Amino acid sequence: MKPAPFEYHAPRSLGEALDALAEAGADGKVLAGGQSLIPMLNMRLAAPAHLIDINRLTELATLDVEPGGVRVGALARHAQVERSEPVAAAQPLLRQALRLVAHPVIRNRGTVVGSLVHADPAAELPAVLALLGGSVRLARRGATRDVTAAAFFTGPMESATGPGELAVSALFPLLPARSGTAFREVARRHGDYALAGIAALVSLDDDLRITVARVACVSVGPVPVLVDVTEVCGHRPPASAGWDAAARAVQDRIEPEADIHASAGYRRHLIGVLAEQALRDAARAALDA
Repeated sequence: MKPAPFEYHAPRSLGEALDALAEAGADGKVLAGGQSLIPMLNMRLAAPAHLIDINRLTELATLDVEPGGVRVGALARHAQVERSEPVAAAQPLLRQALRLVAHPVIRNRGTVVGSLVHADPAAELPAVLALLGGSVRLARRGATRDVTAAAFFTGPMESATGPGELAVSALFPLLPARSGTAFREVARRHGDYALAGIAALVSLDDDLRITVARVACVSVGPVPVLVDVTEVCGHRPPASAGWDAAARAVQDRIEPEADIHASAGYRRHLIGVLAEQALRDAARAALDA
């Protein structure tokens, strides 16, 4: 199939892009990496009247380590973020997750912020933003606002981005001291969307006892499912934390659905296995921090 007819806009400044989006309203779609949008257009799962191509807006191709975290601009490609050593040092979970996103050819073109706006519950980056308590900056003509991850993902393939708004950047907060992260997932084939996945964060105090242990679950809900298991394994050293009990607690908090790829029971089983593995990995990273 081919896309439905649309009017193509190629703004050369952020102001021009916001003007085009304001005029298009709910009939406008933004083209950045296009790795999700183009297939949806071709299959006519999306049929916008206006397509606003922001690839000429070089001011959005930014990647900065700020005091508050890693700020990723709307045109920063997956590969750019994945390969950045300053970013990996400041927020290792980004690289851990990005190496699991599709294939290198996709990561060379796809954008981090685009993945967040697409809001696929089977995608890795929404879980990363949710776990870290990050935010997305939205701009419209004459105004900007920052939306926390908890409020940004509103449903499967749905975000808080409103008509006339452009997601211009995302902030991934830095880790506390003595913290570690990990990302684990299972897919039918390498590069496929995950049947189930876990992003994990563990923090320790000066006595090397657990103060924070939480995970974000992929592919088991309409949005990333955040589960805090600190009460299960906290105030103990990682070696005696009882990660198996923490994993069971995660399983108890999810309500996976069956589809053509996996049953609900299988997804629940995978989440338990992956949660235990990822929490152990994150604890080891915290001990080495």
